[in-house]
Amino acid sequence: MLLKYREKVVPALLQDFAYTNPMKIPRLLKVVVNMGVGQAVNNKARIEAANKDLTAIVGQKPMIRKARRSVAAFKLREGYPIGVAVTLRGPRMWEFVDRLISLAIPRIRDFRGVGNKLDGRGNYTMGLSEQSVFPEIQLDKVEFVQGMDITFVTTAGTDKEGMALLTHLGMPFRKQG
Repeated sequence: MLLKYREKVVPALLQDFAYTNPMKIPRLLKVVVNMGVGQAVNNKARIEAANKDLTAIVGQKPMIRKARRSVAAFKLREGYPIGVAVTLRGPRMWEFVDRLISLAIPRIRDFRGVGNKLDGRGNYTMGLSEQSVFPEIQLDKVEFVQGMDITFVTTAGTDKEGMALLTHLGMPFRKQG
């Protein structure tokens, strides 16, 4: 995927936006994968299952995220583990993006494209409703169906540049209209 970025995406972005400085060409800085496990308050096995699944998916040990404050309505106390997250950079990031675009997204049932709303600064966040779309997850060993958020952090200054970068990388965005 990094080779594709260097050989195909960079020239395409140069042609699209006519950058004078090669350092202005948008690039992918990091990919953050997050699994929020709200049910971990009632069942501690859910956080271990999410940790194990996320480790298998990304190939890196995730950080366990803990609650910052107590919320009585959710029976949540400060310090309770409520999610797992991992930040990918470098070769692991490119390998994950390649597997996401070429293997996982095509396995989504009734897929019509990912949403095309960026955050205003060229970053994109997408959600997956279950972890079983990744080939590393064995369906018969899944304890709990768990969704995840995947955030692509780019150096793009605008949504248009970020959208162009991700489109040239192969992200299947939903058609407008």
